[in-house]
Amino acid sequence: MGNRRKDGDGGDDDAFLFREAIGPVRRLPEAPEPPGRPPPAPRPKMAERDEREARSEFERLLQSGPLEAGDSMRYRRDTISPRMLRRLARGHYAVRDELDLHHADLRQAEAMLRRFLAEARDGGGGCVRIIHGKGLHADGAPALKNMVDRVLRQRADVLAFHSAPPAQGGTGAVLVLLRPR
Repeated sequence: MGNRRKDGDGGDDDAFLFREAIGPVRRLPEAPEPPGRPPPAPRPKMAERDEREARSEFERLLQSGPLEAGDSMRYRRDTISPRMLRRLARGHYAVRDELDLHHADLRQAEAMLRRFLAEARDGGGGCVRIIHGKGLHADGAPALKNMVDRVLRQRADVLAFHSAPPAQGGTGAVLVLLRPR
């Protein structure tokens, strides 16, 4: 114990000797914080909602089967209140335009319907009436009525539709609320 003092103050000498032995010291930079958990991957919520709606609508159509001659057509988007659908069913909205699909075959009727809806939407939307007939003379399910139902459900510009009140065609016509362009 050559360099140690007996009075217990030898710690300073040891520290001094240690610093002398190693030379100048360079301080290390502060270590960065370890990375946190990565944020969750973004989810396409709107696409998932649209997919759920389309799937449920498709399943409903599969379960219900085709519309029959006397069946009422009805549909509303979630953004439309049930009250608005009831008002549409009662004919409380003024009809801005009308399309009659009588005497058209299925392919012609679908083309006419799509063109009519696009023009009505471009004209400001609102309520339109589509006359498809009741299909009483059809063999089996009324083809025009089912085609109209299918096309209207697929279109993003259709807010709601309901079979017309009896004075406006009953189950042989449908009133449609369109979103303006």
